[in-house]
Amino acid sequence: MSILSSLLVACAGKRPAHLGVRNGKLAVCPSSPNCVSSEALEEMHQIAPLAFSGDPDAAFARLKQVLVRRTDSTIIEDRSDYLRVELRTTFFVDDGEFLLDRAGGVIHVRSASRLGYSDLGKNRRRMEEIRRDFLITHVNQ
Repeated sequence: MSILSSLLVACAGKRPAHLGVRNGKLAVCPSSPNCVSSEALEEMHQIAPLAFSGDPDAAFARLKQVLVRRTDSTIIEDRSDYLRVELRTTFFVDDGEFLLDRAGGVIHVRSASRLGYSDLGKNRRRMEEIRRDFLITHVNQ
C-alpha cells in the first residue's frame, strides 16, 4: 500500500460503535465542537431538525434521495426510521445520522467528525446543505 493510501485510511478512522438509536434518541455529541445534533442540549451543538408536513415515509424517502445524489455521502445503514451515512471530505470521514420522528413531524439529524477536535464548522454547513436540498426537493415534487 502506498504512503498516501495509508494516510487516507488513517484519516478515515474506524466506524464508531456507539452510533445508532438508543432509547429513541441519537448519540449525544462529545464535548468537542466537531458535532451537531438536533437533539443536543448544548448551544454549540444545536441544529434544527428537518421539518416536514404530510406523509412521514415520503419525507424520509425524499431525504434518502437527497443523500444518494450527494457525491460525498455513502449510506451505511438504512432502516424505515433511521439512516446512517458516511460523509467524506478530501481527507476525513464524518458520520451522519437521521432519525424519523413521525409524531413530531421532523427528522432528527446528527453529524460528527470521527477524528480531531475542530471541524471548522464543516458538519454544520453540510447539514444545512442537506436541509436546503431536502426543502428544494419537496418544492420540486
